[in-house]
Amino acid sequence: MTRLGYFSRGVAWVACAAAYAQQTALTWQQVKDKFEAANPTLRAGLLNIQESKSQEITAYLRPNPNLNFGLDQIDPIDTSPFRPFAYTFPSASVDYLHERAHKRELRLESAQKGTAVAESQQSDLERTLLFNLRAAFVNTLQAKQVLALAKENLAYFDREMEIGRTRFKAGDIARVDLDRLELQRVQYQSDLETATVNLRTAKINLLALVNDRTPVDTFDVAGAFDFADSLMPLEEFHTIALANRPDLKAAAQAVDKARTDHKLAVANGSTDPTFSVDFARNPPISGYFGVSVNIPLRIFDRNQGEKERTQIDIGHAERLHDATQAQVFNDVDSAYYTVVSAVNLLRPYRGEEGYLARATRVRETISFSYQHGGAALVDFLDAQRDYRAIQVAHLNLIGSYLTAASQLNLAVGREVIQ
Repeated sequence: MTRLGYFSRGVAWVACAAAYAQQTALTWQQVKDKFEAANPTLRAGLLNIQESKSQEITAYLRPNPNLNFGLDQIDPIDTSPFRPFAYTFPSASVDYLHERAHKRELRLESAQKGTAVAESQQSDLERTLLFNLRAAFVNTLQAKQVLALAKENLAYFDREMEIGRTRFKAGDIARVDLDRLELQRVQYQSDLETATVNLRTAKINLLALVNDRTPVDTFDVAGAFDFADSLMPLEEFHTIALANRPDLKAAAQAVDKARTDHKLAVANGSTDPTFSVDFARNPPISGYFGVSVNIPLRIFDRNQGEKERTQIDIGHAERLHDATQAQVFNDVDSAYYTVVSAVNLLRPYRGEEGYLARATRVRETISFSYQHGGAALVDFLDAQRDYRAIQVAHLNLIGSYLTAASQLNLAVGREVIQ
């Protein structure tokens, strides 16, 4: 290959690598779409619905008719002359079992309601997995914020270190003060390394949920990392949960299916007649046909056991529905007050007199005073540590709020807090 060819390939590779590295950060909706399209657990759950639909076909099948052939009065010892089939009596018959009491329709109805339960269970699986996805998404956003804070803190402290070295060279501070500044920098460097690892770990977990093989270094997400100061009343969340929770819907559908299964058990206790038509030839009669009806006498077996079992299943399903409804209220109440608690803790951080503004003001004031000999080194280091602690606590609280909001979304069955 010529030099021009190698050069062209090199330029193309660099261009592709640059475009790959500048991949657009994914929003929550984009991450959610990728998850719904590629998550293997979710896709495996969809097969359960397809299996249930195939059972509907089986449930509605009709009984197969029976076709019988026969030869009677074969005489193998007739030797004068040898005509063993001279007086043969050929016959043929067709019989069909007629299902009464709408058994076939009830089987189909039961199978269809089983499919409805499977669909609700799939929705509940998606609800749970979406909570895990949202938690991973929030963890990634939080890790990005913590990493940015760690970089900002390290850069700020490095600028203070440069001032400190200048002051040391000028004889304005002692060697021990410079050493203490150098030792304090280790903490900020450690914060940066820890934040970098945490961000990569959060991205790896998020990529696993969306079943994506994108390199970690080129994968990124974007979204609002903040909190909302207002919430709907608790009763509204209860109403939304009762209308949207798929597990509660599945429990109600299970009760309905149990009642249909009981009707089917009662129908299966009824008698199904078998109708037959037969055709035969009996010399000198050239041919004839006959009809018959076979009616089983269900004196002892009237499907009593299944009737009782399915009746008990109705009560069992109703109790499970009540338990699920109680769990829905418990989940909503717990998640709601967790969100309220997070909001109450976050409010004091905002505003001109909030913790964030005060920590920044204290740090800047103490730093200025220390640079001009008006504050001790210990005051300067304490101000730096307080600023770092307040900022990290604020980010952690926002992460806790967003996680609690995801928990509330999980509890009510849909996204009520973005």
